[in-house]
Amino acid sequence: MPPEFIVDALEVYSVYIHRTMFLTIATDDPRPIYQQVADGIKELIARGKLEQGAPLPPVRQLAADLGVNLNTIAIAYRELQKDGLIVIKHGSGSVVASSTSTERSQDELLRPLRTALTELVLAGLSSAKILSMVLRELRTVGKGGK
Repeated sequence: MPPEFIVDALEVYSVYIHRTMFLTIATDDPRPIYQQVADGIKELIARGKLEQGAPLPPVRQLAADLGVNLNTIAIAYRELQKDGLIVIKHGSGSVVASSTSTERSQDELLRPLRTALTELVLAGLSSAKILSMVLRELRTVGKGGK
């Protein structure tokens, strides 16, 4: 299915839909495109939209559908593999890894959270506001959106 383009006054988004997969690439997002793709797939896994063993679209297909360079998607997939979230089987595609293959230390898991919390504190937000934001996002990202 070809990407849809949604034009806003300031932003253009390329949307890709594949079965239950819905990725958005924002041109005004400061993150590199490969990171947006990787983060989008991580969120789909966290929400349970992509379950263990679910196939991911081939790199070439996803790159063409999103209108991005093939290497951009390959980098995103390698990042996800490095994080233990997907398994890349050369010649037969990529699938979501089993949850047991993603075991990482608590320190390793807390590192990005600590970085995000630091950003929020430096932005001048109160602890109560940060906690409220974290809880709201946890409900959004948690399995099934609960």
